[in-house]
Amino acid sequence: MNAGGKLIDLSSPKLMGILNITPDSFYDGGRYSSVDAALHRAERLMFEGADMLDIGAYSSRPGAANVTTDEEQARILPVIEALTKHFPDSILSVDTFRADVARASIEAGAHIINDISGGTMDDRMFSTVAELKVPYILMHMRGTPKTMQQLTDYTDLVDEVNLFFGKQIAALRQTGVIDIILDPGFGFAKTLQQNYELLNRLEELHIHGLPILGAISRKSMIYKKLGTTPEEALNGTTALNTLLLAKGVSILRVHDVKPAKEVITLMT
Repeated sequence: MNAGGKLIDLSSPKLMGILNITPDSFYDGGRYSSVDAALHRAERLMFEGADMLDIGAYSSRPGAANVTTDEEQARILPVIEALTKHFPDSILSVDTFRADVARASIEAGAHIINDISGGTMDDRMFSTVAELKVPYILMHMRGTPKTMQQLTDYTDLVDEVNLFFGKQIAALRQTGVIDIILDPGFGFAKTLQQNYELLNRLEELHIHGLPILGAISRKSMIYKKLGTTPEEALNGTTALNTLLLAKGVSILRVHDVKPAKEVITLMT
């Protein structure tokens, strides 16, 4: 995968460290909203073994409030510029569903676009990705973060996720996008039981021949099943990351890099 001239070899699993600069994310909201705090967090993630960082300025937790494009850019661009300056060798992914934010972020120094909507919330996203010539993470979701948990009616969940991917991949290829990573979207428009069905049948997503990103870190599918909290969900996260790797996931997106790095070391 070519990320702004930096080659990422996905023949072995890679780690994407989560850097939320939102005030309201479900686990670490508000902790890294200043540029200095974000820099310290990024340094820690990379020291522990993160191969890339995923920067988000719009919380996608269920029921999250809307954030304007201007506010999202005002949050994310100074952090990208600071990271590019202080850690010029770092690989930066931008967690956004807006083409304008994606473009501004890539121009500020980011390398990858991570779109939770899979191109459904901004019809300019695919052409923007093609023009920018950057890798694109295509996630499955229905609706918006505010409405997605009311849109969980499927005849066959995995078949419908695969149909969605097939359609969106074809559209991306038609616009000229080369590097595509698939994210099944655990927790997005899926019930607790559906998340585990998706996890158990994850190998069916390899039909597209594309790398898969697994993002289950500290999510409600773990802590609700265990009857705990996000803060107590690290052990469950590690267990499910092990299963994701066994099912051929190429990238783990995590809050806690060191434990995930240890899992990769033991599994490969």
